[in-house]
Amino acid sequence: MWDDAFPSFLIGLREGLEAGLIVSILVATLVRAEARSRLPQVWTGVLAAIAVAMSFGAVLTFTAASMPQTAQEAFGGVLSVIAVAFVTAMVFWMRRSARNLSSELKQKVTGALAMGSGMLILTSFLAVGREGLETALFLWTTAQAAGESAGPLTGAAIGLLLAAGLCWGLCRRVLKINLTKFFTATGVVLIVIAAGVLGYGLRDLQEGGVLPGKTAYAVDLAGSIDAGSWYSTLIQGVFNLMPTMTWLQVVAYVAYLAVVMTLFVRGVRVTAPKAKPERKPETVTQRSAGASGEGSAARKPAARRRPVWVVPAAVVAVPAVVAGLFVALGRPKPAGDQTVAVSETDCGKGFTAPEPGRQTFQMHNTGRQASEVYLVDPSTNAVYGEIEGLAPGTTRDLVATIAGGTYAWRCVPASGKAVTSKAVTVTGGGAAKPVAPVSEQDLAAPLKSYKAYVGKGLDTLAGQTRALQHDIEGGHLDKARTDWLTAHRTYASLGAAYGTFEDFDKKIDGRADGLPGGERDKDFSGFLRLEYGLWHGRSAKELAGPARQLSTDVAGLGKAFPSQDFDPGDLPLRAHEILENTLQFELTGDTDEGSGTNLATADANLAGTRELLTVLEPLLTDRAPKVLPTVDTDIDRVQKLLDAQHDGGHWTPVEKLSDADRRRLDGATGQLLEDLAPIPDLLEIRKSA
Repeated sequence: MWDDAFPSFLIGLREGLEAGLIVSILVATLVRAEARSRLPQVWTGVLAAIAVAMSFGAVLTFTAASMPQTAQEAFGGVLSVIAVAFVTAMVFWMRRSARNLSSELKQKVTGALAMGSGMLILTSFLAVGREGLETALFLWTTAQAAGESAGPLTGAAIGLLLAAGLCWGLCRRVLKINLTKFFTATGVVLIVIAAGVLGYGLRDLQEGGVLPGKTAYAVDLAGSIDAGSWYSTLIQGVFNLMPTMTWLQVVAYVAYLAVVMTLFVRGVRVTAPKAKPERKPETVTQRSAGASGEGSAARKPAARRRPVWVVPAAVVAVPAVVAGLFVALGRPKPAGDQTVAVSETDCGKGFTAPEPGRQTFQMHNTGRQASEVYLVDPSTNAVYGEIEGLAPGTTRDLVATIAGGTYAWRCVPASGKAVTSKAVTVTGGGAAKPVAPVSEQDLAAPLKSYKAYVGKGLDTLAGQTRALQHDIEGGHLDKARTDWLTAHRTYASLGAAYGTFEDFDKKIDGRADGLPGGERDKDFSGFLRLEYGLWHGRSAKELAGPARQLSTDVAGLGKAFPSQDFDPGDLPLRAHEILENTLQFELTGDTDEGSGTNLATADANLAGTRELLTVLEPLLTDRAPKVLPTVDTDIDRVQKLLDAQHDGGHWTPVEKLSDADRRRLDGATGQLLEDLAPIPDLLEIRKSA
């Protein structure tokens, strides 16, 4: 977690120390001016600044949470760029103002004393508020980059606590810190961190569609760098440098770092020798000590005094109330305030035209059957949102982005016909992209192509298993091992996932897991049975029977496959499930029976996934043109990692992979699965009215 915490720790430490120094100087000035009775006014201003900063952070968090995903990315990107601008200005301001900070603040306090309590509260509020707003904005952007990690908040808390301790030590004269060097060193580090935040923010703007070049990669090291290693995690967390970066990110990072760092370092060199001894601000004690009894005496309190808690309570409550109103009014009006009824006879009761924007609908099933619920464009059947399996008597939220267009509810009960509600029309609100419907007819051509591919592969496999049988019957076990791998790779490339070949898959490629006798069980058959025997010293005589059985089962599958019932809706599932099996079994070594060729099987599974995506390409390109380019990049990355693990016919066994290589392969496959995950939903066959 430290990699995510360090940037926030540094900003908390630096901003906390800056704010602490400012408060210390304000307090010391009042004490020297014999105006201790005015100290509560300083603390009230400080409290108001903290309340505003925290309210600002809440507004950022809740405002972003109510936006669509692309809008969230664009919003986060804009705020990241703004945060970089604030942090850049802050490090230059502190470098320039450090030597005169004490005298400037004393002058402001002296003037405020003459103008009344309100001005003193305002002076302390403005002095501390800048640091609070900068801290809130920078912490929000780093927290966005860290995702669900608690590192940013933890790091900031540690930094603020340490800053408070340092300020206490400086005030008590138990510590001496060269503040000029401290702010210079931390300024250099913050500039480097800010460069990474700028790159991250620009990437968010690209993801949100605000800036071009989303797929124009200048650096793509995902295949050669272990994203899970400690050094990679540290670099990504601290500097926001990712293994994959676009040209815009790289150019902006380098340009910002070159220009800002040069100006900052040059400014330090120019101004450092000019310091005058009497103005040297080495410690807060020295700064405070210069504050003599100068300044006007505190004014006498008014005859009628309000309760001391009123103003502090107000300065906390007002920002919180304003932030709450901003969040409440800024969120889209929830159409779900009205419950929308779902049943097998009446769908969409209570549905009225919603406001444009991101909406939450409360769907309540008043019928007697479980039902699927879709928000559709009735003219095209395109789907804006859906709930699967809404049980009778239950209520669930359906979230959808509403824009100009026509909308209706479609309820599909577990048995019976679909029911569609009356349509409503929404005007304005930009555009929302629904998922185009897919019918069995749409999947007919891809299914025909895929079945032809599998049929041809089964013909090839039949010849290969006969050759394997002849090898074993002839006692040529070395050749049998080679031919075994060839045949097994062919079978793995045909997409045998989740019952594609019905009962034949268990006979041909079943595992020994769960069998009473394990590898010696009489029901253990197929490729893995032969693998165990060929790599565990079994004789040709012992293996002849299993080899004949395998050849017979493959021939039987070849005859049965053309007439097997293959649900067209299952075809998109295979694009994800084949590699899901790969990650679960092949890449864990769970199915290795001695040959050490699980990576070869994974390679064949990858080839089968490519074939599936090829036949599904026309449907995917029309519905989600960005999915396939991303998936193709992922597949190429996995392919490179697999290619690096074999030399000719020899493959590295999974258990002999280095920890780094194994993490890379698992990570790349996991990312591929994540990017494949939308395909089943995009190509799901949905029942129409």
